[in-house]
Amino acid sequence: MKKILLLAFFITTLVASQNDTQLMLAYQKEFAFLKAQKESLKTQLSKLESRHSKTINKAKDDVEKLQNTLLGYNIKIEEAQKNLHQMQLKKDVMDDDTAMVETVKMQMKSSLKTNGSSLDEDKDPIVTLKNGFNQSINRLGELESVVTTDGFFHLKDGKRVDGKIIHIGNVAAYGISDEFSGALAPAGNNVLKVWPELESTATAMALKSNQTPQKLNIFIYESLEKEIEYAKEKTLEDFLASGGLVGYSIVGLGLFAVLLIIIRIVLLSSANSKTENIIRGIEADVELGNIDEALSVASSYKGSTARVMQAVLKNIRKNREHIEDIVMENILNESTRLDRYNAFILVIAAVAPLLGLLGTVTGMISTFDIITEHGTGDPKLLAGGISEALVTTELGLIVAIPALLAGNILMGWSRNIKDSMEENALRIVNIYNKNR
Repeated sequence: MKKILLLAFFITTLVASQNDTQLMLAYQKEFAFLKAQKESLKTQLSKLESRHSKTINKAKDDVEKLQNTLLGYNIKIEEAQKNLHQMQLKKDVMDDDTAMVETVKMQMKSSLKTNGSSLDEDKDPIVTLKNGFNQSINRLGELESVVTTDGFFHLKDGKRVDGKIIHIGNVAAYGISDEFSGALAPAGNNVLKVWPELESTATAMALKSNQTPQKLNIFIYESLEKEIEYAKEKTLEDFLASGGLVGYSIVGLGLFAVLLIIIRIVLLSSANSKTENIIRGIEADVELGNIDEALSVASSYKGSTARVMQAVLKNIRKNREHIEDIVMENILNESTRLDRYNAFILVIAAVAPLLGLLGTVTGMISTFDIITEHGTGDPKLLAGGISEALVTTELGLIVAIPALLAGNILMGWSRNIKDSMEENALRIVNIYNKNR
C-alpha cells in the first residue's frame, strides 16, 4: 500500500513538474513577445516624438512668421490711420475754408448790394474774393467823398421836388431846390424826404458851393430801405390811450380822488372857520354867566363845532368830569363827519399803483405775444405793449403819490380840528367855572 501511495505521489510530482516546465516556457514566450512589443512601441514613440518635435518647431516658425507679418500689418494700419486722420483734418480745414469763403461772399454780396453794387463772381472762389475786395475798396473810396447828383426828394407834405442831392457817402444827404434846402432823411424804397427838424440850410448851401461849413448839421441814417418817420408831438389823449383800459381806469380813480379831496377841503375849512366864530360869539356871554344867550348863539351855527358847543353849554352846570365825558362823546360822534371820504382817498392811493402793476403785466404779456407771433424784427410792433406797461405804472404813481400825501395831510387837519374843539370846549367850561 505504501508503495502504491509513493508511486502515485511520484507520478503526480512528475506530472506537476512537467506542467510547470510547460508553463514556464509559455511565460517566457509571452515575456519575449511583450518585450518585442515594448521595443517596437519605444521605436514608434521615438519616431512620433521626433516627428512631433519637427511639427512643433515648424509651427513655432510659422507662428513667428505670422506674428512678424501681423506686426507689419499693424504698423501699416497705424500709418494708414495717421494718414486718414491727417486727411480728415485737411478735409475739415478745407470745409471750414469753403464755409468761410461762402460766408465772406455772402457778406460781400449783402454789403455791395446795400451800397448799390453787385459782386462779380468767378468759378474760382479766390478770384471772386479778390473781385469783392477790389470792389469794396473802390466803393469805400466813393463813400469817402461828397457827390452831387441830380435827383428828387419829397417835401414834408409829400410833394415831389426835383433838384440837386448832395450825398455824404451813404450815411447822409442834403437836398437843394427852390422850395427847400437842407438835410434829407430816408422815406423808404431808396427815396429821400426833407428833415425839417434840423436847421441845415446853411450846411447844404456851403456844401453846394464846395465850402467847409462852420457847423455841420447832419442827419445820419443807416439805410434808405426803411422810412424814418417825423417826430410826432404826443398829446395828453395819446398818452392816456397808450395806457389802454387800465390807464383810463387809473385816471378815473385819480379824478375821483381829486373830487373827494376838494370836498374834504371844503368841509374841513368850514369846520375850522366856524370853530373860531362860535368861540368868539359865546365867550363873552359865558364869562357873564348868560348861558342861554350863549346857547342861542351856538344854535345859530351849523356843523360839528356848533353841536359840540351846544352839548357843552347845555351841561355846563354839571360837574367837570361829567362835562369832559360829554365833550369826548360828542367829539367821537363828530369824528365820522370830519373823517368823511378820507378812507376812500387812502384806498385809491393804495389801489392806483396796483392797477399800474396790472397794466405793466398785461403790457408785457402783450409784448411777448407779439414777439412769439412776429419776432423782434420790427420794434414798432412791440411799442404798444411796452408803452402800456410803462404808462400804466407812471399813471399809477402819479395818482397814488398825491392821493397818499393829501389823505394824510387832511387826516392831520381833521385831527387838529378835533383837538381844537376839545380845547375850546374845555376853555368855555374853565371860563364859566372861573366866574361862578
